Amino acid sequence: MLFGRRTRPRWMERMRTALWPRRSFGRSFAYYKHRVMRLEASPHAIAAGVAAGAFASCTPLVGFHFILSFVLAWMIGGSMIAAAIGTAVGNPLTFPLIWVSSFQVGELILGRDPASASPHEVHLSIDLITTSIATFWPTLKPMLLGGVVIGSVLGTVLYLLVRSAVIVSQNMRAERLARHAQAARERAVDDKMDA
Repeated sequence: MLFGRRTRPRWMERMRTALWPRRSFGRSFAYYKHRVMRLEASPHAIAAGVAAGAFASCTPLVGFHFILSFVLAWMIGGSMIAAAIGTAVGNPLTFPLIWVSSFQVGELILGRDPASASPHEVHLSIDLITTSIATFWPTLKPMLLGGVVIGSVLGTVLYLLVRSAVIVSQNMRAERLARHAQAARERAVDDKMDA
């Protein structure tokens, strides 16, 4: 693998890096930003893919975020690679915030007070998972509904931001390449004149 590490990191180091980046969160954000900006696709496709990935990350369907983001990206004409990058919105640091807020938004939409929810609806236990989906549904329903609302808002905001950023980035890159091509042509003409 190009630029691969000589010694593979142990599982503890990989776990620590997944929870807390080696350098900083800003550097990780910059890495993902550059990955998105350098994709070879239309601004709509890149922005739609990132929005689909962010939307999928807001749902409580953990383990199916990639599949859901790919399906959504395909439906709206987005880039699959951008959708995979967009799922980085959901990570171990943001999942608790996403889940609590989606549950509370879902409870508000359903007309129930989230503070008055019974403990078995809020906290998952082994009994809750093993009994049946009927027992799990009172928690899943508001989280799913709230996740769709939060994901739609977040996806729309990210679509607008990413689309405008990609347009600016692609225009700047095209201008830079045109300047380099012009400079190369001028050097070639100067070399012919000198010869």
